[in-house]
Amino acid sequence: MAFAYQAGVLCAEQASLEDIARSFGTPCYVYSRAVIEENCGRFARALAGRPALIAYSVKANSNLAILALMARLGTGFDIVSGGELARVLAAGGDARKVVFSGIGKGEAEIEQALRAGILCLNLESEAELERVDAVATRLGLRAPIAFRVNPDVDAKTHPYISTGLKDSKFGIAYADAERIYREAAGRRGIRVAGIGCHIGSQLTSAAPFIDAAARILALTERLQRGGITLSHIDLGGGFGIRYKDESPAPVAEFLDGALGVLAGRKETLIVDPGRSIVGDAGLLLTRIEYVKPGETKNFVIVDAAMNDLIRPALYDAWHEIKPVREAESGAAAGVYDVVGPVCESADFLARERRLAVRPGGLLAVMSAGAYCMVMSSNYNTRPRPAEVMVSGASASLIRERETVNQLFAAERILP
Repeated sequence: MAFAYQAGVLCAEQASLEDIARSFGTPCYVYSRAVIEENCGRFARALAGRPALIAYSVKANSNLAILALMARLGTGFDIVSGGELARVLAAGGDARKVVFSGIGKGEAEIEQALRAGILCLNLESEAELERVDAVATRLGLRAPIAFRVNPDVDAKTHPYISTGLKDSKFGIAYADAERIYREAAGRRGIRVAGIGCHIGSQLTSAAPFIDAAARILALTERLQRGGITLSHIDLGGGFGIRYKDESPAPVAEFLDGALGVLAGRKETLIVDPGRSIVGDAGLLLTRIEYVKPGETKNFVIVDAAMNDLIRPALYDAWHEIKPVREAESGAAAGVYDVVGPVCESADFLARERRLAVRPGGLLAVMSAGAYCMVMSSNYNTRPRPAEVMVSGASASLIRERETVNQLFAAERILP
């Protein structure tokens, strides 16, 4: 295990979290390089022998060090903004392995992507097709596109992260797809390259993913009979991890099922994992400021807050909380809410957890590698945390802690 107790102290690989806190301060995010590499390897092994592209979902964690590691591992990238494209290129990613998803691409972002020579723009509306065609024609280019099609498959996940149903803001309706593809194929600035879907995030069962693959394949075959040949099929991502008591199906079960559906097809298979590569590779390290007994609740007040990790407040998400020192001297055992200093009642990291704690002690908020630092903010003028990458016994700073002065350096006082 990458995160385990050694001589009574929780470590990331062979690096003590107490030493990391002394070196880099708290709160800070800590990532295990070994876990990232192993998680990525699971996808590579499952897809071996078939034309395929692992397009890491940049929105899960966009730190340059992580993107550079993914590029060295040979992955492509699934992006949702021009800013994410700039990050990928700055980290050494190959534009020819980039898929640009998202429903609201601006003209400047479309031009940026076309000039960079990305693999594909995933379109999500007829209006977007009009815009991409116009930009590509103005540039004298043909834009490689796919449509994200809603297969209307229930992902059986949290409604906020379920994206493949017919009432979703994402994608185009399954029933309209053939007509829209025919329209796209006749446009001067468009080159139809593929088809895509994404049914949701934190999937624990492979069945909905495989069902979606079957529906997308049926549509692909109808398009082919109509003279539209595709070069790739993008089945999205959303593969779940364990936060509490989930039992997510292994990655191989998702991919073996999809490959079975697509048996005999020559199109390149694209998958867009994010959480399943970095989610359990990270934790948030935080120090206890106060232990506050209450009349009906007891509180542990830590130096991390909802601005650092918003998932519990946003989704009521559950993250395991572990004491960094397994047997904390002078600790008071009890049931606590773990809360931060932000002036909001929703500022909590965990509720009703049995812990033994003391002021000054360290806690680790587990499985915090995905959708945590990337969703952080400066609410209450709080600088965002440092980020640290561990490889073996070596811990390296990959993002400096922000300073308060940086937060208002771009602001101007009017006379």
